[in-house]
Amino acid sequence: MAETANSTALNLPMVDPLPSETQKYFDLCQEKLGMIPNVLRAYAFDTDKLDAFTGMYNNLMLAPSGLSKLEREMIAVVVSSINKCFYCLVAHGAAVRAMSGDARLGEALVMNYRVADLDARQRAMLDFAALMTSQSATISESDRDALRQVGFTDHDIWDIANVAGFFNMTNRVASATLMRPNDEYHAQAR
Repeated sequence: MAETANSTALNLPMVDPLPSETQKYFDLCQEKLGMIPNVLRAYAFDTDKLDAFTGMYNNLMLAPSGLSKLEREMIAVVVSSINKCFYCLVAHGAAVRAMSGDARLGEALVMNYRVADLDARQRAMLDFAALMTSQSATISESDRDALRQVGFTDHDIWDIANVAGFFNMTNRVASATLMRPNDEYHAQAR
């Protein structure tokens, strides 16, 4: 893939200068992650869109939930695998490897979550996210009951559906704009 100054195939330069709150957020990312994720750079042409994206992302992925942060990242990877979203597979695959301490788990989820060594709770969660990604109109009460039977609450089911829904949306935006993952992700937690 050719190097480019843009994080996508679109010519949408970041606002310059960034508003002070946005710059603080980018500085925090640089400090904590060692980089500014290209998805943030991609949205930074319009800070209202960036704020909406980061608000939803932070709420779904980082706020308190009955789902662990790792489980939410696992959903992101499985949805992205089905959608073949290069950006999210690279970025969230790295997160699964780092959070789990298991590079094989990260690779299995990227390729085919069904071969991963998962417990019944994780398998049911990922089966639901996969069904939602490929055939959401077929979801029935029996699918939600399968989640309840392994200990998920209705609030947890809401969170599973929303994380899967968010990544279905972001996968499509990333693929349509040829969003490029940061090079740093490729070597993380291997």
